[in-house]
Amino acid sequence: MVKWSRFNVTSVVLGFALLYMPILLLVIFSFNSSQLVTVWAGFSFRWYGQLFDNQSLLDAAWTTLRVGVISATLATILGTLAAFTLVRHTRFRGRMLFSGMIYAPLVMPDVITGLSLLLLLVTIGFDRGFWTVALAHTTLTMCFVAVVVQSRLITFDRSIEEAALDLGASPVRAFFEVTLPLISPAVFSGWVLAFTLSLDDLVIASFTSGPGTTTLPMKIYSQVRRGVTPEINAVCTILIAVVTVGVIAASVITKRRELQRQRDEHAAAAL
Repeated sequence: MVKWSRFNVTSVVLGFALLYMPILLLVIFSFNSSQLVTVWAGFSFRWYGQLFDNQSLLDAAWTTLRVGVISATLATILGTLAAFTLVRHTRFRGRMLFSGMIYAPLVMPDVITGLSLLLLLVTIGFDRGFWTVALAHTTLTMCFVAVVVQSRLITFDRSIEEAALDLGASPVRAFFEVTLPLISPAVFSGWVLAFTLSLDDLVIASFTSGPGTTTLPMKIYSQVRRGVTPEINAVCTILIAVVTVGVIAASVITKRRELQRQRDEHAAAAL
């Protein structure tokens, strides 16, 4: 049994404190009855009630959710196809260029990505709005999905897929009925990651959004510049709760599907 020294314990405690104490304080002060966000005056749901009367914040939240769902779905489809191409087709002309273009957003600063997309939209004369933000987030998150799905495809047992092909299934049918269900935990994890990144983005959305298209991070940032209000604490708490529930649900579902996959593989091996 490994014994932790005082230094290790102190380092872990300080690390978690620096990470989660600000979030905890934000959640606590979202229930503060005082107008001053740094002075505790008692427990109250006052600001949550006023939050739901703030139509501009609700519109921004609804826009953010729609952008997140659409961009995460598109990114999951394109990222899965890209990962499948990189893993199954290791030799084709331009593979290195294709791989580099897929993973470029991982290391590209958001400012550069946002500015590049803005110049592209201006050049082609495409009006900025809801769909430009959704497409920009798809570009940003697709590479993350590709990384997650590719790591699963590398360890995928292709004998199961080959057995389906030997039994007469077409490659497309084998993919949708055999391969995709087995890699679905990774695909779902990629979708949740893409959705979370879309909810969090501020820089790229600022470059690619147009009049009447304001996401929640943009709305919060614009209000924080004039001072933090208790309503901002409330909406941030709700956003934290949504992301936390989503991550926990994704972890549980992924774990259950992985266990089911292992049982199916053991059953197939026994036969």
